[in-house]
Amino acid sequence: MEFIIVTGMSGAGKSTAIKCFEDMGYYCMDNLPLGLLNNFIELAKECQNKFPKIVLGIDIRGSALFEQSFLDLQILENYRHNILFFDCSDTELIKRFKETRRIHPLAKEMRIDEALRKEREFLTKIKQRADYIIDTTYILPKDVKELLVNIFEQNTEFMGLVITIIVFGFKYGIPLDADLIFDVRFLKNPYYDKHLRSHTGNTIEVKDFVFSDPNTDIFIDKLIDLTDFLAPLYTKEGKNQLVIGIGCTGGKHRSVVIANELSEYLKQQKYVVNLEFRDIEKDTKRGK
Repeated sequence: MEFIIVTGMSGAGKSTAIKCFEDMGYYCMDNLPLGLLNNFIELAKECQNKFPKIVLGIDIRGSALFEQSFLDLQILENYRHNILFFDCSDTELIKRFKETRRIHPLAKEMRIDEALRKEREFLTKIKQRADYIIDTTYILPKDVKELLVNIFEQNTEFMGLVITIIVFGFKYGIPLDADLIFDVRFLKNPYYDKHLRSHTGNTIEVKDFVFSDPNTDIFIDKLIDLTDFLAPLYTKEGKNQLVIGIGCTGGKHRSVVIANELSEYLKQQKYVVNLEFRDIEKDTKRGK
């Protein structure tokens, strides 16, 4: 019998994950009252042939009892189990709560930012015990499903680091949350070819133009080498989200080509990669 405990920050994607597990054939129970947790596991033993794979969603609504009940759950040690922790930046969580008009479980008694701070305090030790930490700040629901399928169905090794590549134009400002910024404005600029100006780096014509610059291959090789060097070090330090910014003048041509190449390589290395073209649709009057 296999148990997966899904927990983490409110709004970070626990319910989405549980729906994904249901699609994968797991028996799922969301928002299980903490007082029934031990009893549920004992009952599950009696019908383990019918429900060999069980997912339990647990959140902060247990308040002060949450941490102690979870940490004292010794019965799990007798079974194959994983603890899956969903995290997300406070800025993104606040945005999600506003968009959905939902109320944070602790926000009835305090402001949303204070509720998130309090929740993180409750979850600190549990996060340390987690087998998998997934930061959904930049991840779409479909990416969560793909990640869970890779880990629990295809047994693909989880690299422990979600990498987001933000493609941007320097004329619109750099992404403030980027850990690494790469400037590719030194490459040949398709903007000055009137036949390519209206196209983006996602087209073969622009890609071929950018790769006609001999520095493109050299730069990509060095970028890959640096990423190969840094990513394991970030993971070793406990970082679960790496944001890479790749920019050109307008974020439409050169940076798109480079980002696509890096994204494909990282996916081959089994990283979860989210590619965001921040400025590609913006109307510009200068080079891209």
